Amino acid sequence: MTNVREAKAMTSSQDVEDRIAALLEGMSLEEKIGQLNLVQCTGPDVVEDLADDIRAGRIGSILNVVDPEAIRALQHIAVHESRHGIPLLIGRDVIHGFHTIAPLPLGQAASWNPDLVRDCARIAAQEASAFGINWTFAPMIDIARDPRWGRIAESLGEDPFLTGELGAAMVTGFQMSETGEADTMIACAKHFAGYGASEAGRDYNTTNIPLNELRNVYLPPFLAAREAGVGTFMTSFSDIDGIPATANDFLLKTVLREEWNFDGAVVSDWDAIHQLCVHGLCENDTEATYLSATAGVDIDMVSAAYPRHLPELVTAGRLSERRIDELAGNVLRAKIHGGLMDRDVTAFPAQPSRMAALAAVRKAAEQSLVLLRNEHAVLPLGTDRIERLAVIGPLADEPAEQLGTWVFDGDASRSVTPLSALQSMLTGVAEIDYVRALETSRSMDRSGFEAARNAAASADVAILFLGEEAILSGEAHCRADITLPGAQADLVREVRKAGTPVIGVILAGRPLALAEMIDQFDALIYAWHPGSMGGPAIADMLFGRCVPCGKLPVSFPTLSGQVPIYYSHKQTGRPATPETVIHIDDIPAGAEQTSLGMTAFHLDAGYQPLFPFGFGLSYTSFAYHDLAIDRQEIPLGGRVVVEASITNTGECAGTEIVQLYVRDRFGSLTRPVRELKGFERVELAPGETRRVSFELHTDDLAFFGRDGQFAAEPGDFDIWVAASSVGGLHGSITLLP
Repeated sequence: MTNVREAKAMTSSQDVEDRIAALLEGMSLEEKIGQLNLVQCTGPDVVEDLADDIRAGRIGSILNVVDPEAIRALQHIAVHESRHGIPLLIGRDVIHGFHTIAPLPLGQAASWNPDLVRDCARIAAQEASAFGINWTFAPMIDIARDPRWGRIAESLGEDPFLTGELGAAMVTGFQMSETGEADTMIACAKHFAGYGASEAGRDYNTTNIPLNELRNVYLPPFLAAREAGVGTFMTSFSDIDGIPATANDFLLKTVLREEWNFDGAVVSDWDAIHQLCVHGLCENDTEATYLSATAGVDIDMVSAAYPRHLPELVTAGRLSERRIDELAGNVLRAKIHGGLMDRDVTAFPAQPSRMAALAAVRKAAEQSLVLLRNEHAVLPLGTDRIERLAVIGPLADEPAEQLGTWVFDGDASRSVTPLSALQSMLTGVAEIDYVRALETSRSMDRSGFEAARNAAASADVAILFLGEEAILSGEAHCRADITLPGAQADLVREVRKAGTPVIGVILAGRPLALAEMIDQFDALIYAWHPGSMGGPAIADMLFGRCVPCGKLPVSFPTLSGQVPIYYSHKQTGRPATPETVIHIDDIPAGAEQTSLGMTAFHLDAGYQPLFPFGFGLSYTSFAYHDLAIDRQEIPLGGRVVVEASITNTGECAGTEIVQLYVRDRFGSLTRPVRELKGFERVELAPGETRRVSFELHTDDLAFFGRDGQFAAEPGDFDIWVAASSVGGLHGSITLLP
């Protein structure tokens, strides 16, 4: 593959800078500011509406135009009818697919497979670029530890290391090409930074993040994207400790430009420059423009604050034209590195093979499914043992809902639903009795419950397709109570009365709090919103044609009130243990006041998640043994090799995701109880054993300490090789001064 950014780097950076300087020298102030102006214009007259401004150089980027003929006409005007012939950035939210939809990013993260994530982004880029779209607002690499937040669906989970690995893979998929540059898109790492820490899980809400937490948790995935060559960054809507990200000098100047040497473009989120006034940071759009431009926002998304107010700020001497040159230069550099300046942007690549795209997202759907429960090995089902199957629930046959949130261009006609996949699989083999039972996932109408119970009673097994409609997660769709919405829990209990084995398949955009009903399921598959080919993937897993291998990229709370809950929490001075937890129902009436348990737990939920980060069952079993660490003492700058043997002790082939965790026992700042530092997918035949090896450099043990410096501190470290963030083979090392 050819990395577009690397290919362009073959031309010396000085040549690029000379090219930018030559362009800027010939541009008027209005034309320079035009490069900073991102506009939205939709409707049948978009070309006519924008033509004059593009011709005059007053627009540098366009948002949400998806008609390829309109895009071609607009690019022709920009290249052939404007003074400088600078192509337009054509932006669109292409998040987890264009027409062919892969699982939600959170679902893709459950694969723990960077190659798969890269391939899904590659397909999205190929499909969208065939329509002339050259800029996507992905990946979203906010660390998400509160599943009430709707945008957790768009995230890659709660862990900085996993998010960084997968986010970098997504950047590569968007920006790399087998055939050249025309079928690529410029990626955009968002939201810089800390948006996932929004208070109460409410979108657009304030964030208060200690500097060490910002440095050690929220920024590392963005650095990984930067190192992967991401072309653009997007600022967060939220304020961070009182300073909105769109005017945050520390983030945009100190970190992004000075420390990380990022030379691409920074775009505001939607109308975020004007919203500085709404935040209360400044009193009018002129001041908002000044603060954003001085902080380092290069592109103004749709607020029109830049074209309206930058000229007056330059005339008044508050901003120099040199500063405008810097902002416009960053945009031009992004266009050059993205290949737009050196190809015919009116010639779009051919659409990729639909069959190949569907095959890829089917594989992604299979690897995203997480088996959470499988009592008495009820799964996989056998076609030789099933004569009648009850398929129940509001999400069994919803082609659009299974695509998930934020799929503006998703083609639901490409969807294969679970019901249709099961019908195709079992034709001539078994009868299927389908009962919707609830009109939507939010419905409270129980009139279909009797039919559902009767269908289950006459079947060999009942499969319930439950969860959330796509609209219940994503941007601006946050929930305070993250249990199953509507009357779905009651539906499960009603079906359970039939005495038939009950298998749950949950399609949702977030982890749900399932503790109150988990025992109602004999088996439970978490399917997230699995995309176009979710149905065949689920059917194959139910009947053992594929073996579960997904692992959770985020912890599942026991109750809604337990969040935020995540594996890499701090120890505290009074850590909870199973022996110290007291349940609210065990407190005697009239008990004297006392600090019950005297450790950090909830009386009604304990302290552990329902399912931990990294957890996922299989149809086979794996044994971990023979941990070996090649040295116990390591000097700064040294390396250690950690090995373990993994054996498939079951009766079918399977893939295990082996995980490496560390803990810094004593630090200048308190450190998490565990931190993921590596993972490897291991395919094993029955009875097969494989030696898995991880290499840790002391830099992998570094963090931002009390002195504000990024360094590894001498001392003792725990090491685990494990199947999840709980348990595993344990060893230790000592880092020498």
